[in-house]
Parts: sequence; C-alpha cells; structure tokens
Amino acid sequence: METHKEAAPQWKTTIIVSTSLQQNHNTNRMLSAQQHRIRFSDSVETGTFIFPLSGTAFLLVDPQDLLENFDEPGLIERIKTFVQVHRNSFLLLYAPFNGKRELEILSLIQRRFFGSNLRILPVRNNAEMVKGMLTIAKATSKPHVDSIRDRMSLARGHIVESSPVWEMLRDTL
Repeated sequence: METHKEAAPQWKTTIIVSTSLQQNHNTNRMLSAQQHRIRFSDSVETGTFIFPLSGTAFLLVDPQDLLENFDEPGLIERIKTFVQVHRNSFLLLYAPFNGKRELEILSLIQRRFFGSNLRILPVRNNAEMVKGMLTIAKATSKPHVDSIRDRMSLARGHIVESSPVWEMLRDTL
C-alpha cells in the first residue's frame, strides 16, 4: 500500500529590507517568488534584511563593493553598529570565489568580532543567501522554535532513559 505524506504548507513571513537593496535585486525577487512579504525601509542599515518574527537580522557585505583598502573603518563601524542594534545578527559575506582577498576580509571580520553575537555566513550566490536566511529565520521563529525545543527535550529524555551510563549511576545510588 502506497502512502504519501501531504506537503507541509510553505512558510511565509514579512521581511524588512534596506532600500539600498533595490527592488530589482535578485535576492528580493527570489524572496517575493516564495511569497514572502517584502517591506522596504530607509531607516535600516544599508544592505540589511530583518526578519521581525524571528528576531534575526542579516547584513550583506560584498567584498567587490569595498575599496582596495578593506581595513577601512567604515566597514568595521557599519558592522559594529549592526551588531549593537540587532541581538541576533548574521553577516552574509558574499564571496562567489574564495580568493585571497575574500579570505582576508573574512579573517579580518572574524578577528574583530570574535566573542560578539555576530555570526558570519559566507555565501557564494543569491540562492545560498536566500536559503541560509530563510533556514535560520524559520528555525528561530515561533512556533517553529518551540517545536524544535520540544523535540530536543524529548530526544534528551530518551537518551537519558536509554543510556547505560545513567543506568549504572542509578544503580549505584
């Protein structure tokens, strides 16, 4: 007998996007095609995508847009402001070719923001960028985060129940 699982409804959310990422930017087209609601804003940091329901924000940095001297304070200050404003922050480092310059920029940012709440997500193309943002935003939004937390709690309980170490400890008490 053949059983087939009914497809889960597609997850849709509202995304606040910096007006600097023009409406014809490929990432915005991809998000719109998946029926997410895009709201453009002049009041958010240049290059920012914000997912209000999950409390996550993504800052797009393209090494091609930086001057030859990428150690410039402008980039660091921009990232620092972004990290201060957004508690759950991700930097999307657009690097289609992991060349020497991209790796130097990645290393510089990692050293400068080590220990902060900034996570760096290197992406090679718009499809990776969209998939990464949506995966993180969905996993951290209600009710998905509650479902994940519940499943982790059940898994932990199962592991503890079936663990020979825990059985041995119970027997010694």
